[in-house]
Amino acid sequence: MTDDRSPSAPQSPIPILFVSTYIGLGGGETSTFEMVRGLDPARWTPHLLCPREGQYIRRWREQGWPVHVIPWRAAMPIFVPAVWGRFPVVGRIAALLRQERIAIALPDFHSIAYVAAACRPLTLPWVWLSHGPWTHPYPWQRAPFQAAAHCFANSAWTRDGFLGNPPFMPPDRVEVAYYGIDTARFRPAEDGGAARRATRADLGIPPDAPVITILGRFQPVKGHLNFMRMAARLAPDYPQARFLVVGDNVLDGLAGDRHKAAIHDLVMGDPCLRAQVIFTGFSDTPQQLLNASDVLVCASDFESLGMAHLEAMACEIPVVSTNVGGPNETVVDGETGFLVPPRDPDALAQAVRRLLDDPDLRARMGRAGRARVLARFTVGHYSAKVAAALDAIVARR
Repeated sequence: MTDDRSPSAPQSPIPILFVSTYIGLGGGETSTFEMVRGLDPARWTPHLLCPREGQYIRRWREQGWPVHVIPWRAAMPIFVPAVWGRFPVVGRIAALLRQERIAIALPDFHSIAYVAAACRPLTLPWVWLSHGPWTHPYPWQRAPFQAAAHCFANSAWTRDGFLGNPPFMPPDRVEVAYYGIDTARFRPAEDGGAARRATRADLGIPPDAPVITILGRFQPVKGHLNFMRMAARLAPDYPQARFLVVGDNVLDGLAGDRHKAAIHDLVMGDPCLRAQVIFTGFSDTPQQLLNASDVLVCASDFESLGMAHLEAMACEIPVVSTNVGGPNETVVDGETGFLVPPRDPDALAQAVRRLLDDPDLRARMGRAGRARVLARFTVGHYSAKVAAALDAIVARR
């Protein structure tokens, strides 16, 4: 396959295929969607392939982009490429690649075995976007990653975890490309506080009440339990405070359902928490909830990057986060927020208390946070890096 179109000739967009085993809208899916929106539509036609319908496909379809559904079973973390590459779904994916004249495929971890096997006989390049260090391949899994036309990692921490020590391939083969934020969408409200008051009124929150928010899907790793332990320490001293829990079990897993139920039971069993914790569920407008907040807390055991951190910083909301993984690359401790050890609700409470007691500090950190996002973490930066890699692949072919 070649791209021999001259600059003066009419150019058709080049079809590329994103493959996602996940059908919900978690941080990785949302960031990919926003990045694709930043690609030049005259240059690229983005397709999406998923194993079934879901929020992700619906969001893609709303943009008018092509979507495809082919059922498959997510490859297990210990998958053997030589075995999984022979599953019948590989032939169906290969047929789709030929039918849609796909130029480049971009699979997720749980579809790599299928997509790499489908691309190989077609000599079709594929690009790997690593969303976390847990994707470090076992020795028998490394060949497909080494054969990728380009590799991205969403943070240096993700890259280092993916490659291992010693690295199984040269580190310069994995480019760090931070997820980007739409800073026109995530921005401080500019209406004198009217939207903030309206959002709070909708939630039954007094206009001047301190609001501390956690934003993320329900998974044990996201630290909801430690957030609630933090809230229990703060609630007696801040009886007007509200603790906002934004998100749902977007991955549709049983573990997520159980975790969500356990957190609900914990809150309902504590009179203070029951009066001060508000569950919003999944939100299509997280920027409104962030702008109604005073502090964002990330209590995760780790984050490969932390989209919620960047979204809050873009809205000039200071962040209190655990310090494992990507937050060390996004949050500047003492400047845009505070970083604390994981599984330490006392440290979380202490940092939040400092911000609640000092409005000037909150404002100063909020401004510094947005400036940092504008300088390094916009969707334009992310889209430009991906587009440059795709252009280079097309040029080589």
